[in-house]
Amino acid sequence: MGLLDSLYQELVLEHYRKPRNHGALQPFDVREEGINPSCGDEVTLYLRFDGETIQDVSFEGEGCAISQASASMLTEAVKGLSSEAALALSQRFREMLHGAEPDRALGDLSLLRGVAKLPARTKCAALPFSTLEVALGRGGPQG
Repeated sequence: MGLLDSLYQELVLEHYRKPRNHGALQPFDVREEGINPSCGDEVTLYLRFDGETIQDVSFEGEGCAISQASASMLTEAVKGLSSEAALALSQRFREMLHGAEPDRALGDLSLLRGVAKLPARTKCAALPFSTLEVALGRGGPQG
């Protein structure tokens, strides 16, 4: 096993066992549920805004280690970003899952590029990000 594969496994297990920003955020401005019907993964994102900025974000969910670790990592990555920047980050992440080279903006999320080697699991890693895209497109910041 290579160093990158080892880092990927360690990161996924760390975020799965000790998820960041886990639990329902109160109060929240937007709540969005995402479900992967092919495997049963579920993610609910809670977003609170300060103008256009994602002031706080949390998640609840059930599913495989990849989907839950991805949700945990997403919350860390988008907190403090504008809606536009969060959508751009999400798009870059999803492109990486389909084989594009990751860029520096992805930070630790780039370690999830190992999922691209497992086509059946890309939907697991992408679920929190597609849920974020729906949340920002549907609700987004008010005002």
